[in-house]
Amino acid sequence: MADGRAPSGRLSLLLDQFDMARESAELRLAGLGDEEFRWEPVPGCWSVRRRAEATTPRAYGPGEWVLDKGAASIPNSEYAGVARDVAEGMPVEKVAADWDVSVERVREVLAHTGPLEPDEAPVTTIAWRLGHLHSGFAGGWEWTFGERRRDPGLLVDFTPSAERAVARFWETVDRWRESVATVTEEQLDTVGFSQYPHASDPDVPYVDVLWAGNLEFIHHMAEIALLRDLWRSRFGGA
Repeated sequence: MADGRAPSGRLSLLLDQFDMARESAELRLAGLGDEEFRWEPVPGCWSVRRRAEATTPRAYGPGEWVLDKGAASIPNSEYAGVARDVAEGMPVEKVAADWDVSVERVREVLAHTGPLEPDEAPVTTIAWRLGHLHSGFAGGWEWTFGERRRDPGLLVDFTPSAERAVARFWETVDRWRESVATVTEEQLDTVGFSQYPHASDPDVPYVDVLWAGNLEFIHHMAEIALLRDLWRSRFGGA
């Protein structure tokens, strides 16, 4: 095309995949109520909480309501990825900065041998999962198509209202989707086209950022769908 956009190929495939996942997600989020939105199926869930009631050490957000976030760590499931990044030339100091851990911790990961125990990830509410996705899309847009300067943790004003959270989420997603559709083939292959600071975006081609984003969207929406099924099974409803 004359404007340099990719009419087919990789971008088209990734956008088609995202659009199909979004269609399913919109159906699964329909009719979500406040109580279900913040339902904690087990003790110790991560969720959206008032700032004064936050129980996690790095809960974040610009307003009264914040999203739970635990202490900085490198999960066991990421050990192989860390080793691969360093083998491909990423400095240990850069890996430590990306994960917000010490250089010594990264070296411990690199020195590990033998099997790893499964990660003990917290159970999270629908509110948390949707807020997490919202924060990611907002940060991804700001640090790719925006001014690339605003703190990703201050971009989303979290809310206990399911209706407002869902509406704001799709507004952010629509803006992101519209901007991604303008990306050229050259930009897809540009390392650092996205400068989002809390992921590997600055160090990989943008096409890698997009496929990883699709994976993140699909798997969290599947988790939300399961929580909705469990809520319906336990408490009834359509």
